Amino acid sequence: MIIQFGFVTLFVASFPLAPLFALLNNIIEIRLDAKKFVAELRRPVAARAKDIGIWYNLLRGVANVAVIINAFVISFTSDFIPRMVYQYMYSPDGSMHGFVNHTLSYFNVSHFQEGKEPMDPLHLGYHIEMCRYKDYREPPWSVTPYEISKEFWTVLAVRLAFVIIFQNVVMLMSDIVDWLIPDIPKDISLQIHKEKILLVELFMREEHSKSRNLESRLSAGGKANSSNSNNNNYSTTVHPRSGPHHSTESL
Repeated sequence: MIIQFGFVTLFVASFPLAPLFALLNNIIEIRLDAKKFVAELRRPVAARAKDIGIWYNLLRGVANVAVIINAFVISFTSDFIPRMVYQYMYSPDGSMHGFVNHTLSYFNVSHFQEGKEPMDPLHLGYHIEMCRYKDYREPPWSVTPYEISKEFWTVLAVRLAFVIIFQNVVMLMSDIVDWLIPDIPKDISLQIHKEKILLVELFMREEHSKSRNLESRLSAGGKANSSNSNNNNYSTTVHPRSGPHHSTESL
């Protein structure tokens, strides 16, 4: 399950249908496991656990790494950032007209190294002097031909800024959802609170009954001691109908 979660979250931007396939797989797997535990295997012994242990930290770490990876995938493997940069910084009318021409650089075919030039320069039927390729490079007629242009650094800076903003926004949304949805449902937390109150009341009753039993024992012991002391204080007793006198000595 951890491996599946990692693949789904780490590369969801590249393959958006991965969560759907994972959901279908988990539904089928749950039903098959239920059938096996009910009809084919011996029922496992239930064990009480507070949480899923170290797996929670692993899932949280994979989720955080997935946010960063998806931010880089969206930023560096798509034309979303270059389009936005061109529309808001280089477009004369704020539209996407001329975007393709902006992303293509110039190359003079006479600058091919020896042995790298085309074998048939006239394969199109006419001579070609300039080629276009997808990159942000200075044209051959500039002071620094074929060097990285300032548009490249602008797009790179915006891409890195997008990664940072995307990461912080997703983390903030995750914290908000975590705060809105508690780990323990409200009805269960109320039931746990009621159970704690009942346990406290039971404990108080037990302590009260113990104190009452102790007081009754102490009072009974005091009465017995007082009766014994009264009996010992009688030095002699005389029966009126008896002839001789009988004396009792106190111990």
